[in-house]
Amino acid sequence: MPQVILVDKNDNEIGVAEKLAAHEQALLHRAFSVFIFYRLKNGALELLLQQRHPAKYHCGGLWTNSCCSHPEPGEATLTAAKRRVREELGLNIELQETGHFTYKAEFANGLTEHEFDHVFIGYVENKNLKFDPEEISAVKWISLDELALVLKAGEMQFTPWFEEALKTADRRF
Repeated sequence: MPQVILVDKNDNEIGVAEKLAAHEQALLHRAFSVFIFYRLKNGALELLLQQRHPAKYHCGGLWTNSCCSHPEPGEATLTAAKRRVREELGLNIELQETGHFTYKAEFANGLTEHEFDHVFIGYVENKNLKFDPEEISAVKWISLDELALVLKAGEMQFTPWFEEALKTADRRF
């Protein structure tokens, strides 16, 4: 069973736990959220969103940032983020950390996401990707202007961490 890195409120490593146990017991653990952008010819940016696979242990079917996961024990967060982008989206890209935040969200199935979330951004030169259908149901490229309207109107259902992570990735939000 996969393990996650347990941390204190300052992201200091304090141990490891089985991934499911950490979510059952609401243990604070290290995570990351990646936002991948494509720059249009006019300079505007589009963001790659993913719809989580319905079989995910929580938030199945909801829309979220391009990629999110947890580093494995002993693995640097940036290394883990690049690995998961490659595994989930088939992309090898450079990433830059833009900040971090902590959040806690309880779900109807009894699990709790309690994460110290590191936010990374990256850019692609084309929109070609090959996503893992066992992880992702669909992908969507959306302009930042359109995304702002969608969020305001509540037209799409997003994961509980998405908006805070988006603000950390792009200060316009």
